[in-house]
Amino acid sequence: MAIRLIVKEPDEVLHKTAKEVTKITPNVQKLMDDMAETMYDAEGVGLAAPQVGILKRIIVIDAGDENGLIAMINPEIVERDGEQLGPEGCLSIPGLNGDVRRAMTVTVKGLNRDGEEFVVTGSGLLARAFQHEIDHLNGVLFTDVADKIYEPARESAAKE
Repeated sequence: MAIRLIVKEPDEVLHKTAKEVTKITPNVQKLMDDMAETMYDAEGVGLAAPQVGILKRIIVIDAGDENGLIAMINPEIVERDGEQLGPEGCLSIPGLNGDVRRAMTVTVKGLNRDGEEFVVTGSGLLARAFQHEIDHLNGVLFTDVADKIYEPARESAAKE
């Protein structure tokens, strides 16, 4: 495993649509492992392959819940329910946060590292992370969909 460089805005790869993974190879599995290690090293909740410069439909998420690490190939939201408005940040856009409106609960299907289909339903932070990372696969950043964008340090300094 290896820690990869996280691509930062305004890199154009972040605005492109990732390609479906049609064959799961040892290189794809290594990418998934590297992405997980990179996410944990950066203290993130999720990471999409375009964030490490690879235009493949792969995400990793760990929302700190009972699901642990979720690594998914070709994820697709198949059901959405409810609504939440809350803060998001992004490893590719350090120093900015935004209030983003998302579904409260999502059901996502995709493939595991062995090519087997699995389904995960998540609410709250996990649902937010799924939607955020799948947006990355479609070239959409949280700054594109946020109701409000702000710098967290300035917001707290203004309150003091």
